[in-house]
Amino acid sequence: MENRFIRKITIPCYDTDAFGRMKLFAFMNYAQELANEHAELMGFGYETLIQQRVAWILSRMHVRFHQYPHWKDKVIFETWHKGLERLFFLRDFTLKAEDGTALAEATTSWLTLNLDTRKLVRDSSMAREDMAVKVNAVEEPCDKVRMPAGVVPEFVRTHEVVYSDVDFNGHTNNAMYAFWAIDAIGNDFMLEHELKDFYINFNHETKCGDLVSIFRYRTEEDGRPVVCIEGRVDDGPEDPAGGTSSFTVKCIF
Repeated sequence: MENRFIRKITIPCYDTDAFGRMKLFAFMNYAQELANEHAELMGFGYETLIQQRVAWILSRMHVRFHQYPHWKDKVIFETWHKGLERLFFLRDFTLKAEDGTALAEATTSWLTLNLDTRKLVRDSSMAREDMAVKVNAVEEPCDKVRMPAGVVPEFVRTHEVVYSDVDFNGHTNNAMYAFWAIDAIGNDFMLEHELKDFYINFNHETKCGDLVSIFRYRTEEDGRPVVCIEGRVDDGPEDPAGGTSSFTVKCIF
């Protein structure tokens, strides 16, 4: 069995933005589907683990864009399993044009969770080091993402988790958090800037009916615009430090 998994995709119109570019949301959807398909081939995908009431949980992700594919572009998506590092199972991705031009790459950190006890399952046998490809698409695993210390973030909106946000595990699908975060940055800003690096931590699951208050803080690093986003459960604009952090995002433009 090939230790790298490849899919050729033609970008559909519904996965593109106002400029015809592939959306971040779409990249994340493709990535999670490829990850599961490859994991199934390797013997530890959803269908295998669910028999033990265990599921993969995406914990951290860093996506780096060089160029964006556009509507009707044919692209090559590749993923591979990198084994276990500390608490996390690592998996990387690349996105290339047909001629081999690098478009994007990503690194992801995963945990395994018992769906009944909600406790982490630490089974090193799933690291499958015999199948791991020790090649980095992104050099460093995604680190902890936090709102900058000592700042008062701006309240953007409260989002109620609804039917369309939730997947078959009963909680918000990971790509939806990126959807919320990008929308929270603001239309004018997104129309004027191109996202280069996207970091996200998934801190606490949310389910239908949960209220997620979304906060934003804009700054700069090395002359580049940076926007940090945090979603907090059981929170409100009157207390940006309260509640439970559901997700944190850092976007560099």
